[in-house]
Amino acid sequence: MIRLPDTNDPAPYVARRRRLAALLGGRPALVAAGLPRPRNYRANVYPYRASSHFLYLTGASLPGAFVLVDGDHATIYAEPAAPDHALWHGPTPGADAVEAATGCPVRPLAELPAAIGERPTATLPPPDTATAEVLMAYVGHPLAVDPPFPTDEVLFDAMIALRLVHDPAAQSELRRAAAATAAAHRAGMRATTAGAREWVVRAAMEAEIVGRGMSHAYNPIVTVHGEVLHNDVHHHTLGDGDLLLADVGAETGGGWAADVTRTWPVTGRFSTTQREIYGVVLEAQRAAIAAVRPGARYRDVHLAACHALAAGLVALGILRGDVAELVEDDVHALFFPHGIGHLLGLDVHDMEDLGDRAGYAPGRARSDRFGLRYLRLDRDLSPGMAVTIEPGFYQVPALLEDPERLRAAGDRLDRARLAQFADVRGIRIEDDVLVRDDGAEVLTEAVPKAPDEVEAAVGMR
Repeated sequence: MIRLPDTNDPAPYVARRRRLAALLGGRPALVAAGLPRPRNYRANVYPYRASSHFLYLTGASLPGAFVLVDGDHATIYAEPAAPDHALWHGPTPGADAVEAATGCPVRPLAELPAAIGERPTATLPPPDTATAEVLMAYVGHPLAVDPPFPTDEVLFDAMIALRLVHDPAAQSELRRAAAATAAAHRAGMRATTAGAREWVVRAAMEAEIVGRGMSHAYNPIVTVHGEVLHNDVHHHTLGDGDLLLADVGAETGGGWAADVTRTWPVTGRFSTTQREIYGVVLEAQRAAIAAVRPGARYRDVHLAACHALAAGLVALGILRGDVAELVEDDVHALFFPHGIGHLLGLDVHDMEDLGDRAGYAPGRARSDRFGLRYLRLDRDLSPGMAVTIEPGFYQVPALLEDPERLRAAGDRLDRARLAQFADVRGIRIEDDVLVRDDGAEVLTEAVPKAPDEVEAAVGMR
């Protein structure tokens, strides 16, 4: 259950703690690793993963531990292993091993209250309620996210500033996750055959990730019902005319995530209508990636995809009218209701535990427009930021039968023409993109994406 950093270099964690301390201006801050959570009884727990903030500062998964950043010093406080721990779990790294791996002194948890004393101490939201109760006792105030408790506000902003821009060690981990994810998607394409169940493809993808000592960054989506945006069932049979949408990403041992979606034909050949819609989504993604550069506003990256998608649907005769007006009136969002993507890092939706304070720059807030309300990120991009770019086209009955949405579309939606694309339930194309000084680097470029490449990859043995 205890896992130390994969590398033998504690320097990145030491540097991160020092940068955090400088931003805090001497204020003490306490960050929790969190506790294992039981599935149905106490001894049967979910796989343990430390909180992302704790991982960022230490690189270690230490159940029940805390790291106290206090001026120029930082200390990990952890419970010693129980006497019978080795009987059930084998040898456990001691304090010396943890200190060597993290570059941070380790002290018994019992000493933490005295180290804090009566000083106001900031903290971050923990991943479980048991840890939250302990934290409130240590720091002496309730926990709040939106807005944060006044004592925590500076810590929130400091951690956001640090984690928004990935240092070289973090970028290396993102590339490792991307490489494993690329292998998983290629395996999924090879494993796809008509008559199989979705779970067969999922299993092939999981094998590539687990075989690299990694886990899933989120619950995999592998489905012929791509119109269900967060589909979490895998029992359907793959039909001859189906498209299979796979949204699967690896997480490294240190917690760094990838997030990739591809959509491919079960038979290895797109129908004419499927290829046409796929081409529209691909052009929307290319337009959005082309808009990624330092200083660009992520909302504008989203709108670049919206305009490209609307233009493509006009060209196919599904929508009619002026492209700019279609986007302004959110008519395109009948088919692309979600945002273009999100931050990526230690969480697949990085720092969303801190609410829109992380995703939205100061002075910006979520729009109430249908086509913008689900946008998770509205910041100006900087070198070192990582984001996903994931436009889609979905025929969601709940939207296509919604009177309000249909009134907004009016005669600009050609239902008869749309009916000719009935074999397209959902298509999403998603890549992980790192912002660089000269534009965008697609970390997941190795996953087949061009239609001919996708067709060639499906069913290969």
